[in-house]
Formats: sequence, C-alpha cells, structure tokens
Amino acid sequence: MKRSGLAFAAVLLVCNLALAQTGAVGPVRDFRTQSEHRLLSDFVRFLAMPNVASDTVNIRRNADHLVAEMQKRGLKPQLLEAADNKVPPVVYGEWITPGATKTVIFYAHYDGQPTEAADWSGSKPWEPVLRTASLEKGGKIIPFPKAGEKIDPEWRIYARSASDDKAGVFAILSAFDALIAKGIKPTVNIKFFFEGEEEAGSPNLREILTKHKELLKADAFIVCDGPVHQSGRKQVVFGVRGDVNVDLTVYGAVRPLHSGHYGNWSPNPAMTLARLLASMKDADGNVTIKGWNDDVEPLGPVEIAAIREAPRYDEEIKKQLGIARTEGSGKSLLDLINLPSLNINGFKSGDVGEQARNVIPTTATTVLDLRLVKGNDHIRQVAKLRRHIESQGFYVIDRDPTPDERLKHPLIAKFIHIPGSYNAQRTKMDLPISLSVIKAVEAASAEPVVRMPSLGGSLPLSIITETLDGVPTISVPIANHDNNQHAENENIRLQNLWDGIEIFASLMTMK
Repeated sequence: MKRSGLAFAAVLLVCNLALAQTGAVGPVRDFRTQSEHRLLSDFVRFLAMPNVASDTVNIRRNADHLVAEMQKRGLKPQLLEAADNKVPPVVYGEWITPGATKTVIFYAHYDGQPTEAADWSGSKPWEPVLRTASLEKGGKIIPFPKAGEKIDPEWRIYARSASDDKAGVFAILSAFDALIAKGIKPTVNIKFFFEGEEEAGSPNLREILTKHKELLKADAFIVCDGPVHQSGRKQVVFGVRGDVNVDLTVYGAVRPLHSGHYGNWSPNPAMTLARLLASMKDADGNVTIKGWNDDVEPLGPVEIAAIREAPRYDEEIKKQLGIARTEGSGKSLLDLINLPSLNINGFKSGDVGEQARNVIPTTATTVLDLRLVKGNDHIRQVAKLRRHIESQGFYVIDRDPTPDERLKHPLIAKFIHIPGSYNAQRTKMDLPISLSVIKAVEAASAEPVVRMPSLGGSLPLSIITETLDGVPTISVPIANHDNNQHAENENIRLQNLWDGIEIFASLMTMK
C-alpha cells in the first residue's frame, strides 16, 4: 500500500505539472520551434560583439544594438546614462498593458568578463562556435545549421557571455516577441532594464537608479542571470551574495636576486604571501579570520525548509568536477553558499614553466574575492580582513612602501579595496510576488522547481533594493550549470536558451 500510495502521488504530481503547462507556454514553444534558425542567427550576431565594460567603443556598440532591437519591437528604448559619458549606459524600454495591476522590471546585463583568447580551446571569445556537446564530453565544432536543417537542443554555443549574461537579455526579448507574435497579452506592465557594467562591479548603478527613480517604479525586479540547479531542474532564487575584492601585495628585496647566492637568506615574498593566506583558513577550508561569520543574519524556517527540499547533488558534482574532497567540514554546497566566503582569485610571483628562472622575486600579489551573505557589511568585512593581516605582524598600507618603510618594517602588505563592492540581498520567499513568480516558473517546467534562499554568485541587487525603496528582487536563472561562467570556454546549451524563452514568457503573463 505504501509503494502504491507513493506511485499515485508521483502520478498526481506529474499531472499537476502537466496541467500547469498551459497558458503561454504552448504557443511560445510553437513560436520558438518555428523560429529557431532566426533566433540562433540573431543570438550569434549579438555574441560576436566584444562586450567588456572598459572597452568603451564596443560596449556602446552593444548598447546601440539593443536600442535598435527594442525600437523594432516598439519598446520605446532609451539610454539611462551616468554623469560620466564613458560609463556603459543602462538600456531601458517598456511595454504598458492596459488594466495591468503589477509592474515588473526584467533585468539582465549585456557586458561580460574580460578574457584571454589564448586560453580558449579551439575557438575565440567573440567568434561564436557551435559544438555537438560540452568540451568535457568531447563536443566537436560543427557549422551553424542552414535553414531547414535540424537543430539539436543538446548542442552548445561557445562564446563570451553566451551564458552570462547575453542569454538573459536574449531570452527576455525573445519571450516578448513570442507573446506578441502569438497574440498573447502580457498581464503585467513590462520594463526592460539591461545593465552594461555588472561584471565591473556596477560602480555607477546607484547613480543611474537614483537619477531615474520615478521611471523605475515597480512591484519587483526579476533578474535573469546565473545557472539552473546542478540537477538540471529550474530554480527560483530569492537572494544573492554580496561581493568585495581586495588586491594584496607583499614585498621582498627591491631587485630580483639569484636564488643560489641569496636563497634561504633574503625573504621570498611568494612564501611570505603563501603563509599569510594559509593563516586565513584551516585545513577544512573554514575561514579563521576573527568575527568573519559573527554578523550573519540566520535563515528563517521557510528558507531552511527550501534548502532541505532541494535535490542533494554534492556527490554527483564531485564526480563531474573530478574532486575527491570538499571543504566546509562536511557541510553541503547549499549550506555553504549561505555563509560568507574567502577565495583566492589568483596568485602571481615570478614565472613558471618555460619562463621560470632561478630568482627570488621582488613581490607577490593576490586578488582576494570576498562573498558576503545577508547581515554582512562590505566595509566591515574588509576591515576584518585588514585587522587579520595586521595581527600577523604586517605593516599595512594602501601604496608601495618608501625606502625608509622597507628598512623599518620586516613585513609589509599593500592592501587595496577594489571599487565596486556591495552587500548581499535576500527577498522573503513567501511574499505574494514571490509566490506568483514560483507559480509562473512552475508553469514552464516539467519538474518541480527548486526554490533557493540565495545564489552562490553575486549581483548588485542590494543596490537596487536600497535605492528603489525596498523593491523585491528575485532571480530566475536559465543557464546550464556547467557553462564555465567567468572562465574560458563559456557556453550555453541550446535547450537552456529555449527554456529561458518559455520561462520569461510565463513570467510576463503571471497572475
């Protein structure tokens, strides 16, 4: 009886999910299947534009491209500019629905991470290629299909920003296209908000939001960025971590020294920095900096229940990543992304490989990535890190040391708090708008939706909420979890892109 009861419950769940997939999803899927070749071509053209925020010429090309695309759709586009005209603008548009009781801003960003073309395997960052599968599974480059040729949803496009976050921009606009093409009226007033410097830390976002506060009044920001759950199930995420970066340099002699003549006598800055970094974490990867977790705002019962209900996927991820152990003293990945973290983004001192020489280098440098959770303040967290470095005996300054300082202080660290920091943000999971978003995503999913209190990555959602008088922010990611976000060989699985169009069409017609 127990087994048959469980079987009946499973059938009932499948039936309920099937019934949920009504409304916009069917017609939108028809639109997509009829338009796949054009959609693919348009997306590839978008990906071919270099889009690093500091590349002012090309980032403006991206913004102009979006303005043109939105003009074609009748979305009344405009550029929301900062006072500095070199800052990438927000591309804004809107579609007002008579009788709508909600206004929703759909957010994505069109800039991407800097990258080194030489690190990519068989392709270049802004020359999109199509592969039959992921590189890890032996995917081969194939020509983009011609009209009439079949498109396999398991194929992947490899290009910078294919997943993060031009896929989000493209899915939002294509979802709107599908509704209009099928004569389906959105149920909400839609505002489009495409940022151009998210990957640079959104340093000018607060200024732009403040300047256009009246224009940006809304019931919610719905954000398309980040990956679906590692199991492949769609997810709705109610928070993100904050982000802080610190550039840290320690010093040796004023000139490189021959390691035979001076080794074991002149301090090696690489070893000095390695010891300092090792003092920040224990053998299990737990951060040992005093007070690191003290101001964390605990999760509530709804959030804790959501984590417990999410798929347990750690062992599968370990197999996929080829790692035999994890950090965090046995805690799961989902538990750990709700704690503040400390990561070494990179470490440089001297040379390796064919360029290696028998020298003691003059400096060693690292960039530290601090991820924050609700309750942390980015200024306080940086201060905790600085105090820890001082506790290890370092003279901490924000510039290169003078000759006198070098002779006076045996340990010196240049500590630079990189601009672009912001705090974590978390929206309550049981708000009416939260429940509406969950229901809309469920309507576009064949499986139960994973609900997460927070994403492991960071977005400037605290800036949005603080500036716009507490507007809720909710993330609905669409990218495949193995998309190599921020790294070389970034990619998007086509089915994830197709699913994204259906999801955002459902959100535009939510009750």
